[in-house]
Amino acid sequence: MFDLLNAPEAPSLLKPHITRARAPLTRNVQVRNEFGETADTQIPAERALTIYLDKKELVTLMTLGAEPEWLVLGFLRNQRLIDSVDQIESITVDWSIGEGEVGEPGVAAVKTRTHAQVVIERSAERVVTTGCGQGSVFGDLMAHIDEIVLPSAQITQGQLYGLVNAIRLQETTYKSSGSVHGCALFQGEQMLMFVEDVGRHNAVDTIAGWMWMNDVDGQDKVFYTTGRLTSEMVIKSAQMGVPVVVSRSGITQMGLDVAKRLGLCAIGRATNKRFLCFSAPERLLWQPELLTSPH
Repeated sequence: MFDLLNAPEAPSLLKPHITRARAPLTRNVQVRNEFGETADTQIPAERALTIYLDKKELVTLMTLGAEPEWLVLGFLRNQRLIDSVDQIESITVDWSIGEGEVGEPGVAAVKTRTHAQVVIERSAERVVTTGCGQGSVFGDLMAHIDEIVLPSAQITQGQLYGLVNAIRLQETTYKSSGSVHGCALFQGEQMLMFVEDVGRHNAVDTIAGWMWMNDVDGQDKVFYTTGRLTSEMVIKSAQMGVPVVVSRSGITQMGLDVAKRLGLCAIGRATNKRFLCFSAPERLLWQPELLTSPH
């Protein structure tokens, strides 16, 4: 898997400078079990992150803080607030302002380049909560989906089983504390990136930001999420140029409608060797013989 902590920045003079202000993902708390006994356990360390774009407050996201700079970049991209990563000069995240406490958000300062001409006409001075029902902050993303042309890539049934198994073996915050969503980007069975957050939208935005910073296209990639495939999740995947999405959960009606409209392969309820292909089955190279294979 791609080394997140030591990953080099993409070799472009116009890529933004970013901090790497990764925050602790869990917090130890004391609880009582069903016997009334005191015990220690871990919970996700949800914290607020307020984004400022050229010193103007834009929005506050609730996040784990795993990769906050990529989250910010992906959020700006997926909300269509910037057209190119080259428009941004720097993303600086500082958790010390709020020390991660509830109600005292950390700050992400985004500075655009002098001639980038990034103009935000509508303010989003609001809190986007844990992200499960985030919704689009700006505009109607549906108005732009017909501009998206996905590559003619496919995935084999064996690769699908391989990536599901890779997720099963992945060490996660969910295994230790629960209450988070995970997303991953695959090339075949190779996991390129894995990230968790309190909301699946944050996780997919973080992957989008990572892809943009590292010049990774979605042509032969597969996006995986533990959460359900809503219309927004499908659109965000398509905006990244990823033609196949896989979820261990299901899909909503609008998510399915959008996937069919885009020709995107949406695979849901993927656990072990079970799955349901909801759309674009031609993108899946079927290998039903694997169901009877001892391996």
